[in-house]
Amino acid sequence: MVDMALSSAAERAAKRRKAQRLNRLTPYMFMAPAAVIMAIALLYPLAYMIWGSFRAWDPSQTIGEAEFVGLKNYVTLWDDPNFRESLSVTLRFAFFVVTFELVIGVGLALLLDRNIRGMSMLRTLFILPMMIAPVVVGLMWRYMYHPTVGTFNRTLEGLGLPTVDWLGQHALMSVIIADIWQWTPFIFILSLAALQSLPRSALEAAKIDGATTWQQIWYIKLPLMMPVLIVTGLLRLIDAFKVLEVILVMTEGGPGLSTEILALRISRTATEFRELGVAAAMSNYLLLLLLALTLGMFAFTRWQEVRAAKVRISAEEDT
Repeated sequence: MVDMALSSAAERAAKRRKAQRLNRLTPYMFMAPAAVIMAIALLYPLAYMIWGSFRAWDPSQTIGEAEFVGLKNYVTLWDDPNFRESLSVTLRFAFFVVTFELVIGVGLALLLDRNIRGMSMLRTLFILPMMIAPVVVGLMWRYMYHPTVGTFNRTLEGLGLPTVDWLGQHALMSVIIADIWQWTPFIFILSLAALQSLPRSALEAAKIDGATTWQQIWYIKLPLMMPVLIVTGLLRLIDAFKVLEVILVMTEGGPGLSTEILALRISRTATEFRELGVAAAMSNYLLLLLLALTLGMFAFTRWQEVRAAKVRISAEEDT
């Protein structure tokens, strides 16, 4: 009887362990089909692009027929002044648009973080630029920048001021302004949501301690908002490196190479110059650059989350 009881207890324990293992595996079993599909959809094109970057590949060949050239495409790009110029334009464009969009978007959010009548309507108006198709945005700003009939130059003429060659001498600045106009609302909406979700205890404790408005913003609001702002800035940074339609419609990369970002350079290399291997190598350079920026931002985000957690704990102890 004792042996039978022990055997029964062992069987029940084994069944419990099996059930526990099954419970742990169940989420992964449900995720597996989606993970397989995503892996195929992501990894196959990526591997195809990497393999193509090692070949002298053009549209008249299959990738298997193209000559294997190793790292030649990558080395050739660094010796190409046009590629270096496009990379420089891309970095300058991304830096300025993300910086100005963050400053303006966060500033607007801080100004409008209060009970204002008609706030829902105001938010709707702010997000309208994001809803316009990039091609339409490019056409709209191209006509506003027109040297003779454009809105900006006609306004300058009406004020008795000299006109500006917007899409010539100041082409990159003009493209940056258009991007800021379209995507600052994205920063504003997310920043305002982050502000309205801040713990009120931290703000109340700062007021009790006699903190001024600027001190509350600098030492309480911005540190607590920082994880959201970093992710938002990262999304805009990635998107800024891939902008194509607006610049293509407004300037087509000109004059010269002054507004030719890497995405446009890659498209031209593949379609106009018919150098698919070089275009693939260029795409990999862009991918590595974005990956490095993403990892750096994630590391900074982690540090900011730890800092924000310390601010919350300190505020709770004060209250």
